[in-house]
Amino acid sequence: MTVGDPACDADAGIALDAGDGHRFRLLARIPATPVCSLLWLPALGVAARHYLPLADALAARGVAVFVHEWRGNGSSSLRADRRHDWGYRELLVADLPASEQAIEQRLPGLPRIFGGHSLGGQLACCRLALDPRAARTLWLVASGAPYWRAFPSPTRWWLPLAYRFLPWLAEACGALPGRRIGFGGNEARGLIRDWARTALGGRYAASGLDNDLEARMAAIEVPARAAIMCDDWLAPESSLRFLLSKLPRSPLQARTFDASALGTRADHFAWMREPAAVAAFLASP
Repeated sequence: MTVGDPACDADAGIALDAGDGHRFRLLARIPATPVCSLLWLPALGVAARHYLPLADALAARGVAVFVHEWRGNGSSSLRADRRHDWGYRELLVADLPASEQAIEQRLPGLPRIFGGHSLGGQLACCRLALDPRAARTLWLVASGAPYWRAFPSPTRWWLPLAYRFLPWLAEACGALPGRRIGFGGNEARGLIRDWARTALGGRYAASGLDNDLEARMAAIEVPARAAIMCDDWLAPESSLRFLLSKLPRSPLQARTFDASALGTRADHFAWMREPAAVAAFLASP
């Protein structure tokens, strides 16, 4: 894994190479005197640029924010199709270490935070399982495990059908046509298989990765801070609690946000455009 040009254009980001043919840009918002650094992981199918309002709000509070780009989205040099496939393994052992290395080169020695939205929060936990030294703190927003039993009724009763259909559709089409069906982006078959495994069975694993993610997650000892959206059916509080039950040694501070606290709808995505309240909670002492 190599880091590209050390110069960082505030808008274009930092050019990175994951070492396996994948290139992407790490977006950055770095205050003059940062007190810590945050590597932020997007939700499924969401390009990094959509988190710049959050990055700006946190940077105003002294947090140096780096927004990762998922393989297949935004600035990524790859797009999922029949010829290009990947799963959690590539994201966890190639792409994320490249971003981590870039941050350490620019801000060595600063306390590091891992954070994410939705799938990003889940993979932040998985990455910490592989390398507990990657961060001292975990921040989650509108995140939780997709395990169907962790959802309230009546949602839980139709979820298993969807979780079986989506991998089948991705295999049939060469990639999940998420833009057309309104779920995620155009996602790689392997990624959807790994995601559906957790959704149906409740356990985290990555095809081609020998590490026992569940056992390693149980050993993580980092304080977690989580923002829950009260009208978020995609990541209800019960799904967050299930995700964090896999990190029993990590103390949790959680807050539930409603529309009045946010100044916008308290759903899975609206907070991204009005992130001030979430940023204040995450960055509070």
